[in-house]
Amino acid sequence: MATNFLPNNSTNKGHFIKDFSHPIWAARADKLQSLSGIMLGVFIVMHLHFESSILLGKEAFYHVVQFLEGGVFSESGHGYPLLTQIFSAFMLLVVIVHAVFALRRFPTQLGQWQALRKQMQFLPHEDTKIWFWQMVTGFGLFFMVPVHLFTMMLDPAIGPHLSAERVYYDNAWLLYVLLLPAVVVHAIFGLYRVCVKWGLVSQRFALLKLAKIIVAYLLVIGVASLIAYIVIGRSLELPIIPYVPMN
Repeated sequence: MATNFLPNNSTNKGHFIKDFSHPIWAARADKLQSLSGIMLGVFIVMHLHFESSILLGKEAFYHVVQFLEGGVFSESGHGYPLLTQIFSAFMLLVVIVHAVFALRRFPTQLGQWQALRKQMQFLPHEDTKIWFWQMVTGFGLFFMVPVHLFTMMLDPAIGPHLSAERVYYDNAWLLYVLLLPAVVVHAIFGLYRVCVKWGLVSQRFALLKLAKIIVAYLLVIGVASLIAYIVIGRSLELPIIPYVPMN
């Protein structure tokens, strides 16, 4: 007689299987994935703008850093690098949560990838392409983002000269040149997909056009900022002396 591996309804009445295959838990996982994605997407937009303040000059970037590190609460006006470490650890936790829930829909077999590629060729729907690139960039970010965040947790020193030293002398630009396009594409199109998924917008095609414009804009200021740090780094001599504002 065959063994019955299904739970007995009489002994498990009123209980649910608490995994992501159950509709209730799948819906909760979708909400947590979207919520964590929104947090990360908004953070990326803000982060790139804060970093791009270097384009306004060393002093502008210096004051932005001091503000973000709580310099207004310090008698000396200098920020607390510990805040950068704490925030980096928090963002790493959010990344892990987002990745765990996103992996539910990640193709894990070669046949699944082949089926997806065939579908994209047979039915070249724009949202399907976006979803594909979401997976590709997400896979890359799974490895690159923790490296960046762990670096900030171990060495939270930020400033016009110290950041330039990290980019130029520590060769962090090799990571950033890959991280920048991946994180921008993943974040902005991720926010677009969240808006579409939860019915937050009615003009879907207009939103997609706006998302593409924002991606291009963020890539421009991101690349310009990276070049600025490289230029500053090349002008400095070792050992690097932290930047001191003129007033």
